[in-house]
Amino acid sequence: MRMTLTTLNWRRREMVRWLVTCATEIGVYALDSIMQNWFTLFTPTEATSIVATTVMSNSTIVRLHLDCHQQEKLASSARTLALQCAMKDPQNCALSALTLCEKDHIAFETAYQIVLDAATTSMSYSQLFTIARYMEHRGYPMRAYKLATLAITHLNLSYNQDTHPAINDVLWACALSHSLGKNELAAVIPLVVKSVKCATVLSDILRRCTLTTPGMVGLHGRRNSAKLMSLDKAPLRQLLDATIGAYINTTHSRLTHISPRHYSEFIEFLSKARETFLMAHDGHIQFTQFIDNLKQIYKGKKKLMMLVRERFG
Repeated sequence: MRMTLTTLNWRRREMVRWLVTCATEIGVYALDSIMQNWFTLFTPTEATSIVATTVMSNSTIVRLHLDCHQQEKLASSARTLALQCAMKDPQNCALSALTLCEKDHIAFETAYQIVLDAATTSMSYSQLFTIARYMEHRGYPMRAYKLATLAITHLNLSYNQDTHPAINDVLWACALSHSLGKNELAAVIPLVVKSVKCATVLSDILRRCTLTTPGMVGLHGRRNSAKLMSLDKAPLRQLLDATIGAYINTTHSRLTHISPRHYSEFIEFLSKARETFLMAHDGHIQFTQFIDNLKQIYKGKKKLMMLVRERFG
């Protein structure tokens, strides 16, 4: 029978589970020995996701009738294993290590530091966003913010990627920054402007940032009486300018290869662009000049420019 790689991996995982289950039937010492020598038996992913997780499960504790001292001894070995795996393979084991080390402050801090050390070289933006969301869920918003900013620096979202899977993560990161306060939002916006070139995403972030005051509801529920941030000052001015620029660049990119069946969609896109232009104090003038330039540059596309004139003058 031909074996695919997926089948082989599945069989290997099942064998690992069987080995660990057998070890739980023998006692504490067999499990401890397996964990001490995990690197000769398992991959880091197997060691964290199967071995350590099984060892620390309630069912294993009940099956072995462990007292508190024995439970802590096994848990300590499992945490040590998880940290070793995270150092060896942070991409696949860091989140598992954090989860397994939640109840031990020192181990949890060590796991978090491993993530930070690996963030610039070994972790993708999606992995960092996942861990950042986990940190927020666990009640560490500043750590979530730190990891989210690192994730954004790994990201490159171009003008035409308006369905990119990272968009929701970027929106979440900006909302988190906004909730923490003006300084955090001011620090994250330049990173977003550098990494995100998609006009619709930038305009969505801009709109959300103008609805409420940064840090309006603090970590302890205290309301902030500060005013809404001004679009004429940093950091929102930088975001507004970047969004307008993205709409201009995207418009020219779309017009390069546009076909008649996309004309109505393009007109709606320009309507969205106008909403953003008008957020600037001289936005009406800017948008009028923009439309006039389009009518001049693309005058050969007569039907499309007629539609532009009908909608925008």
